[in-house]
Formats: sequence, C-alpha cells, structure tokens
Amino acid sequence: MRKLLFLFFTIYCLPMMAQAQKNDADSTSFKGYLYNKEYNVYLQIDFYHQNVIVPRQEVYGEMAGYFGDCQDGRKWLFTSATIKNDHIAEIEIINDYGSEDLKATLTKVNDSTFVLHQGEGSTIKIARNRKWVKMPKDLTFSKR
Repeated sequence: MRKLLFLFFTIYCLPMMAQAQKNDADSTSFKGYLYNKEYNVYLQIDFYHQNVIVPRQEVYGEMAGYFGDCQDGRKWLFTSATIKNDHIAEIEIINDYGSEDLKATLTKVNDSTFVLHQGEGSTIKIARNRKWVKMPKDLTFSKR
C-alpha cells in the first residue's frame, strides 16, 4: 500500500507542485516599480492582476499600471496589458486626458532590465521647462 501511495504522489502531485512554483516565479516579472534614471521617469505595473490605482486619479479605477514622471504629476495610463510570453507584454496606453493613445511592448531583457518600445499611435511626452519633450521609441527601465 505504501508503494502505491508513493507512486501516486510522484506521478500526480509532484508535477503539479512544480508547475505551481513555476507560475509563482513568473508572476513577478511584470509587476512592480521600474525606473529610468536618464529621463527621471518610472513605471508602476501589475500586468497579472491589473489592479494598480493611479495616485490622485482614483476616478479611473484599477488598471494594468502607468507611466509617471518624477518632476510632473501627469501620467500615461496602461489601460490593458497582455503577457505574450515570459519576456514580452503588449500594452495599450492613453494619456490622462484621453486625447492621445498608443500601443507599446514591454520586453524583459533580464531580471532587472526592461525595454519599453512605443509602437503605433502617439508618442509619450513629458513636460520639462514648460515644453513637451518626446520620449525615445525605446526606453530602458531598471527594476528596484
């Protein structure tokens, strides 16, 4: 009887436990705070639960995340995010006025480096010295 229980456990339970551990490890890649030092901008994301609340803009409800500027209060909102594989997520982004939108991808280069690539649509802009500054098409972020 012991041999039968051991056989059952090894055949059915161990693979399920290994899969659960793999899913837990993967569920942190596209979640957290990412920072770009060069432009002083950041991403606050949770593409798994899509339950991020934008500070001082709670009226928008829960989202996949947002693009923020450390020197200005305006945000670019991630209205939806779809994880395509372990390394790439597709994002739909709008500005906080809803007047501009774009599609982008966030690519995981390694555990602490991500690249935001702006695809079709508008270009993300931030305010610097009373002027709009366009962000480059590819922007590298580090996870803290």
